[in-house]
Amino acid sequence: MFMLTATPINNRLTDFQHMVELFTQHQADHFSGGTLGIHSLPGYIRQLEKRIENEIYGRTDDPELQLNSADVSSRLQSDPLFDALVVQRSRSYVKESMKREGGGDVMFPQPRKPTVAEYSVRQTYGKLLDMVANAFNKREPLFVLGIYNPYAYYKGDTEDVATALERGRLKQVVALIRTSFLKRFESSAEAFRQSCWRLLQKLLAWLEVHCETDHEKAQLERWKRKHAKLLGYQPQKDLLDPEADEDLVPAELLEAVEKLERDDFKIEEIIADTLADLEQIADFLYELEKFKPSQDFKLKRLIQMLKTDKTLSKHKVLIFSEFGDTARYLAKQLRDAGIDGVEQIDSGTKGDRSKIIQRFSPYYNESSSREQGDKEIRVLVSTDVLSEGLNLQDATRLINYDLHWNPVRLMQRIGRVDRRMNPLIEAKILKDHPDQKDLRGTVAYWNFLPPGDLDELLRLYGKVAHKTLRISKTLGIEHGKLLREDDDYEDLKNFEAQYEGQKSPDEQMHLEWQDLLKQHPELDEMLDGFPNAVFSGKENIKPGTRAVFFCYARPAHDKAASDQSGEDVWTTEAGDVQWYLYDVASKDIIEDAPRIVDAIRSTPETPRKVEMERLQLSDVRTAVERHIVKSFLRKVQAPVGVGPVLKAWMELS
Repeated sequence: MFMLTATPINNRLTDFQHMVELFTQHQADHFSGGTLGIHSLPGYIRQLEKRIENEIYGRTDDPELQLNSADVSSRLQSDPLFDALVVQRSRSYVKESMKREGGGDVMFPQPRKPTVAEYSVRQTYGKLLDMVANAFNKREPLFVLGIYNPYAYYKGDTEDVATALERGRLKQVVALIRTSFLKRFESSAEAFRQSCWRLLQKLLAWLEVHCETDHEKAQLERWKRKHAKLLGYQPQKDLLDPEADEDLVPAELLEAVEKLERDDFKIEEIIADTLADLEQIADFLYELEKFKPSQDFKLKRLIQMLKTDKTLSKHKVLIFSEFGDTARYLAKQLRDAGIDGVEQIDSGTKGDRSKIIQRFSPYYNESSSREQGDKEIRVLVSTDVLSEGLNLQDATRLINYDLHWNPVRLMQRIGRVDRRMNPLIEAKILKDHPDQKDLRGTVAYWNFLPPGDLDELLRLYGKVAHKTLRISKTLGIEHGKLLREDDDYEDLKNFEAQYEGQKSPDEQMHLEWQDLLKQHPELDEMLDGFPNAVFSGKENIKPGTRAVFFCYARPAHDKAASDQSGEDVWTTEAGDVQWYLYDVASKDIIEDAPRIVDAIRSTPETPRKVEMERLQLSDVRTAVERHIVKSFLRKVQAPVGVGPVLKAWMELS
């Protein structure tokens, strides 16, 4: 099974574990055989993640975590599970490798540093900003949301009726709703407005079903009369369903309410908290009624960019928002502002979505829409429905109008325009649009970051930056820069140092091997004809020190041979090959090939140098094979009599 993904890890190493379990079928000891000797995959992943987290957060209670930065960056590089299952190649390697294989040049655009689009949130929101801040400073931040967490009001022992998992899930639901309101507030006033209306209707539906006593009904009626003018204003009908029922609470919402038993739950307390939530929502909506697009400084900043920037005002640009409400709001306001060629798409867009994609990026989607006279889209406003797996590189400019809290999503967005280029398509674009000569082969993007007066409340940038750091420490991040121009995160060496930067040591070794085979076509066949235990020697690259290099074939359980013979068969063909470097003075043994290769690299002109006594060499070999028994054969539970096979060794004096 081959799984192709740009994002094997989104938030945690368990993301990778879940992909692996697609073929292990959740068999924890799937890798106990072979050369890995991992008897519990979940346990192995937990321990690996714990070590990485400890390094990131600086905890040093475990002596094993006293590591330098090189150790951290090579943690997954040298991890046997990742080494066995993951193949990740940098753009730099792909280019060099394809040249060696005769595949010609591989074209990728040249990225520019991200630019921050600044705007004044206080000028935009005014009093509403303080209202939201005060709401989140309450004991129960923003909304209580008792209807989503009824077990907080249970009269008996919650452990008798709900598992700890269910209680925790309900608390998480409440937390997610609050978080969603914050994110939508940062995105746009329109997204926040629509969220307020939707939650108001759901809370009213719950109250309509549960208010049974005269007192409860009177409370609800008083609240509705108090806000009668507000409740008659339903802006969501224009955006969601022009044919919507005139009823304040749609029938489907009433039918969806699951009625709670009064004998089991403190219904009167939930009603009181729900009315308080409604009052908070009403306060927000009253203030939002005063809000006009003309005072939306974030929107104004976007319009200014699209009208005055010499590239954004003339050429294709992709604008991302996390929320459909914001995307629809932006598209309408941009059209009203006179921006030409604007189209919008989200998960609720009706009709043929592929048609919109082809009109925006006809060249890289092999569309004939241009020949058919379909009007091309110049400015496409989209939610993250277009953030994965699509070729939109007809455009070279991208704007993140709001930030997704998962930085992987940000990388996926940027990857729509920052993709491998096709020379034939590029030539066709330039033939039809010679004015794009200076644009093709470059990409640029802008981020609307939460400004300072909102940043303290949302801490959105901090959350995104933290996750960026976590992923950078695992599988690496292209560019190392996502949000601000001065971002600087250390990517994992073995995977992608930077977008176009240095090749990893493993990649460099692969390229060197390709060069050797190209220069000496007979080399591969000649090596296959060598006997085992080939020995040589050379001068050590560290003068005055001695070491011995070993290359061993390590055995593994051969399942096919065992099934055929009916006996337990172990062979080197089922195993792997491992390098070892033994330092004679310190008796340390290194197993990391990129750290060894410089010591053993030779040319036909390299002088042979052999000085160590045979007895000393024999003792060193015994020490290394003892190390293999302890570190490998015991782990894979190899039977007595099964051992490694020495393929080649070299004295370094």
